[in-house]
Amino acid sequence: MPVLHAGVGGPDWFDWSVHWDTILFCVVLLYGYYYAVTKLRPRISDAGRVKRSQIVLFSLGVLALYIGGGTAIHDLGEEYLFTAHTVQHLLFALAAAPLLLAGTPTWLWEWFVRPRVVMAVARVITKPVVAFTLFNGLLVFTHLPPVLDLTLRVGAVHFVVHVLFISFAMIMWWPILSPLAQLPRLVPPLQMGYLFLQSMLPAVIASFITFADTAVYSFYVEAPEIWGISAVADQQVAGGLMKLVGTTVLWTFMVVVFFKWYAKEQADAKEPSREEVGDELQEMGLEQQ
Repeated sequence: MPVLHAGVGGPDWFDWSVHWDTILFCVVLLYGYYYAVTKLRPRISDAGRVKRSQIVLFSLGVLALYIGGGTAIHDLGEEYLFTAHTVQHLLFALAAAPLLLAGTPTWLWEWFVRPRVVMAVARVITKPVVAFTLFNGLLVFTHLPPVLDLTLRVGAVHFVVHVLFISFAMIMWWPILSPLAQLPRLVPPLQMGYLFLQSMLPAVIASFITFADTAVYSFYVEAPEIWGISAVADQQVAGGLMKLVGTTVLWTFMVVVFFKWYAKEQADAKEPSREEVGDELQEMGLEQQ
């Protein structure tokens, strides 16, 4: 019977290596969050409360990180299938990053960006154009065949790329989910435009991979074939997943943004202004208090 064991990976779904780097990374994130909530928060005079929903969201974000980097998905992606590698990146960019961002309390973000240098950098990298360029630039760069092959052959490089990918994904989501007035979100119409553009570039990369006549990445050509999946079929499935899942998640956010915006506009339109209330009181022969 397959068992979980350290040091030996394999194509069986239940048989994967223990990735201590991923475990340590997740433990550091969870402990840092616990320390901030229990030890740091009492020292910050204007710190608000921590909502239970925020704790749940942050914990789910860490869980998404572990699923992508510490389970059989990682071994399959690093040794056999580009599809599994793609699932990793989808988990990091579209699940872990927004969950970690939304799960971090506003007061903690304010404390983090309080130093003048940090705020100056944050003001630059969270601008929509810069955030979009940073994430998509990294996405394109890390999917160049020589870069991806190096990433898969050198474990330390792979780990660094994952950390950068998660960090840049959080920056990419900032114009949509920002909790800070100093580094504000885009207004809803621009949020929808931003998300639409964000869905386009990965779709272009996915189309290039999906419709290529030959295998793009030499690493997966040389990798052992499992489950009867050829390197070309593998990259076609990976490209399809990249396009389908990425577009679905981003367009779902677009729909949510639209309906929230529409509901707010409707509520504002129905709420009478102070002038209208005053006119109605005068018509009734009453003085406005």
